[in-house]
Amino acid sequence: MIFELTLVFALSFCSLFILRKIAKRIDLVDRPNERKHHQGVIPLIGGISIFLTVTFALVFLFPELARNTPLYLFCATVLVIVGAIDDKLDISFKVRLVIQAAMSIIMMYFGQMNLHNLGHLLSEDTLVMSTGMSYFFTIIAVIGAINAFNMVDGIDGLLGGLATVTFSALGVLFLIDGQVDLFHFCALIVVAAIPYIMLNLGIPLGRKYKVFMGDAGSIFIGFTVIWMLVNGTQGDGAPVRPVTALWVIAIPLMDMATIMVRRIRKGQSPFKPDREHLHHICQRLGLSSRMTLVTICAISASLAGFGVWGEVMQVSEKVMFFLFLSTFGIYFYTISHIWRITAMLRRTLGMPLTEEHLHAEQK
Repeated sequence: MIFELTLVFALSFCSLFILRKIAKRIDLVDRPNERKHHQGVIPLIGGISIFLTVTFALVFLFPELARNTPLYLFCATVLVIVGAIDDKLDISFKVRLVIQAAMSIIMMYFGQMNLHNLGHLLSEDTLVMSTGMSYFFTIIAVIGAINAFNMVDGIDGLLGGLATVTFSALGVLFLIDGQVDLFHFCALIVVAAIPYIMLNLGIPLGRKYKVFMGDAGSIFIGFTVIWMLVNGTQGDGAPVRPVTALWVIAIPLMDMATIMVRRIRKGQSPFKPDREHLHHICQRLGLSSRMTLVTICAISASLAGFGVWGEVMQVSEKVMFFLFLSTFGIYFYTISHIWRITAMLRRTLGMPLTEEHLHAEQK
């Protein structure tokens, strides 16, 4: 597949420059505001470029990689269009949720793709859900995955980096199990995303050609992740145990769950945007944007790598599930008390406290 993947990379790279011009003409751009601190207007076409490249590859080069490719492309197309409209017009989150739920229902009804087997999470017996519960759980999982990746898209390179970690981990698991088509699909997504990551980080052409992923892209990435997880964890002889899926998307999942709980505690909508995500906290702690990117992606890769190790070594699913819940508990506590924890560390090291620390201690 080396020639084909090289072609995919070239198509993705070229499409970014074409779509940049179109985006500026139709005003599909992101402008700075109180939550967005970038400079200038940035085209929101990174995700559309990845989607169009993947679509071209699936139609003309690798038609069987996605398994039930027509259904995948139909659902992805609808979601990307909705995401692009949201990028342009900022539609209600309720409308987005309804459409995401509708696509999950279509996925289940026409593709018989639903999460019904949760493995041996609680006992030696396989935890199998009833049909109704399975459908409900799948809808929640689709909406959750889409919004988890949407919420982490807050600094340059982060969504692309976390997506690369997830698809790389899944690709390794599929390759080990001999699921070559799914491995190649993961490779296709990663290769198609690399040109976006480069331009998003200003490599090699600088800020002049910078692009953002946009909601269309984060929705596409999230949906593709859950599509792969359903393919990989369900059915006889599935190459990935359900508990391992938690580890390969650990950071987006834990960040979304933590931020939603904190918003609900404040009496706010769980979908209300703010600047309390992990990447925001890292920057407020003094890390640069690049250091924040490296730190979060390194943590994500470590957690995904641990999940892959547990899968390969066939560590008990109950143990892996307990360890994941413990990891999430530590993460939730740390983020919820981050300023007090870091204030204590700063005092121990003899470092001055920032305004954030002083404000937190006064509460």
